[in-house]
This record gives sequence, structure tokens and C-alpha cells, in this order.
Amino acid sequence: MWIAACMCLMVLALLYYWRTAALKPELIYQENAANRHILDRLPRLQRRYFPTFWMFNTHLQLIVLGFKKGFGKKLSYEKSEQLTMADGGTTALHWLGLENPADKPTLLVLHTITGSPHSMRAFMRDIFQLTGWRIVLCQRRGHGDLPLTAPKFNTMGDSDDLREQIEVTAQRYPDSPLYAIGISAGSGLLVRYLGEEGEQSKIRGGMAYCPGYNIEHAFGRAQDFYSRMMAKKLLKQFVFSHPEAFSGLASYNTLINSANLHELHQNIYECAGFNTLQEFMDAANPMRVFHNIRVPVLILNAEDDPVCHIDNAWEYKEQIKEMPQAILAVTRRGSHCAYFEGLTAQPWAHRLAGEYFTALAQTQD
Repeated sequence: MWIAACMCLMVLALLYYWRTAALKPELIYQENAANRHILDRLPRLQRRYFPTFWMFNTHLQLIVLGFKKGFGKKLSYEKSEQLTMADGGTTALHWLGLENPADKPTLLVLHTITGSPHSMRAFMRDIFQLTGWRIVLCQRRGHGDLPLTAPKFNTMGDSDDLREQIEVTAQRYPDSPLYAIGISAGSGLLVRYLGEEGEQSKIRGGMAYCPGYNIEHAFGRAQDFYSRMMAKKLLKQFVFSHPEAFSGLASYNTLINSANLHELHQNIYECAGFNTLQEFMDAANPMRVFHNIRVPVLILNAEDDPVCHIDNAWEYKEQIKEMPQAILAVTRRGSHCAYFEGLTAQPWAHRLAGEYFTALAQTQD
């Protein structure tokens, strides 16, 4: 009897998985030849995404992601270099694929809200193996072990800093086409750059991986547990570790008492170098310039993302349809920047990124 009961439960679990988790991505885009040309070369978006069966739950995927970041294989970057920004701040570049020919494409990787060379090593290794390109991680101020040499940081990144990093890359490899992927908060920085530059962008195409969209509202939609945990981590990493830089600011006491991501980003403007919250939003909110993007961009979101809520994406569904080179892919599962597939929990989104950039470069040759 118990064997029959177990079999029934297994069948029900498989049916539930098939009908609610293992589904084809929903694609939102303007129907035109350029978009269809790219999509025809992305088989991963034309078939079901099979999240790892034993952990297709949102929170289990994040637990495993955290474990992999903390205990995954080490990565030795071929070269790491610190850059001094115009105001004396410090950023860094971390390289793979330096032996590639001069005209081989270069992919810039814009990391997560608390990202570092250590936490990004799995993605860096995978995308290097998948594309064979030159890959460079653009590390932002105060992240990882970088010293905060100017009293300024921005959780969303600084597009002027990114321009300086891009300029270094472009001068060093003038024959190399440049592409970029932004992951979580890094996608906001990517969109800011692409939208601010418009037709003048030195980046020929990009991918926004689990973006949050409009930061005036997005952080308020994050699940409370993750929002509180990430706010504490950000305060510890950037604010409490540099009291000499920020304790004199008028907003300091309110900032350090921020209970979640939304409150933190309502009070972070002075740390980012702005006098008011409005100035900060005008300069950092990616959706203020989203409409001005003039290069191909693939956007990936999951409906079960507990950090970047899917409603953030749905608000821009119609606008994306009006943009001739934007494609939004929405999966039912994937959590936040996890996207594991198969029994051995392989990185589905990393493979999609590899397919996308390879196809995009081929179409632009």
C-alpha cells in the first residue's frame, strides 16, 4: 500500500513540476526581422526551461546559489588592476582571455549589488568557457577588498566610473567589439549607460540579468526577509566600515537606521554624492533613460524572483514592445540570479548569455 501511495505522490509531484515549473519562457518583444533573427539563434528560449527538480523552489535555489558562491571552485584571474577615477575614487578591472586575438569581442561584466571578484567567479568562468571571448569584470567602488579612496559610493553604480572603465578597455583593445552584461543591480548600471549614451554607446549590445527596473518602487516590492538581510549587509560593507567618510552627513543617522532596501535607498543619496533624493533618482534610476537605448538588449526575469519582483517588469511590458531592439524573456521559475537546471544544477542563464552574445556578435559581423 505504501509503495502505491509513494508512486501516486511522485506522479503528482511530476505533474505539478511539469505544469507549474518546467515551462517555456514568455517572450515580449517587437515583431521585426532583427529580433526574429536573434531569437532564431537562441534555442534555449524556444523550449522549456527545466529547473532542477529537487530544488525548483524559489528559496532553495537561492540557498544553493549562496553555497556555490561561498564554496565553489576558485578562479585565478589572469590580470587584476586598480583604476583611479577622476575624483580619486578607486575601481578595478579583472581579466580573463587576454591571449585572445586583438579583434576578438570583449564582454564587460557588471556585478551584483554586493558583488566582488570572489562572488562573481562562477559566472566569469562559465561565460569565458561558453564564449571564448575576452572577459572583464568591472568592479565598483568599495566592493570586495577595494579601498574607498573618495567619500562616495553608489549601490547602483556610477555611469561616469563605468565610462572610464570602458575607455580603458576600448583604448587597450581598439579592434575589439565591446558587449556588456549587467547582473541584478549591475543591470541598472548597464541600462543607465546605454540610455545615456544612446547612439554614441561604445557597447554594441547588452543583457540585463534579473533587473529591478524602477528603483523608486522596486526595492519596496522585495520580500521582507531578503530586503532586511541585504540592507544590513550593505550598511556593514559600505557605511559602518567607513565612518570617517559618512558620519558627518545630515542623512547619516536616518541611513544607518534603515530597516530594508527601500528605506536604505531613500536615504543613500548623500553617500552617492547628491544633495537630495530627487537628484539621486534622476542620476541613478535606469528607467529614466531606458527609452533611449539604441543597441540590442536581452532582458531576463523570473516570475518567482523574491528580490526583483516580476511586477517591476510587467510595468514596462508595453514600452519594451515599442523598442525595436529589446527582448524580454520571463520564466516561471529561476529565483534571483539562480536559474539552475538539470539534476546537477547547471547554470541555465549563464548558458543563455553565452548563446545570446555569440549570436549577437555573429549577426553584427
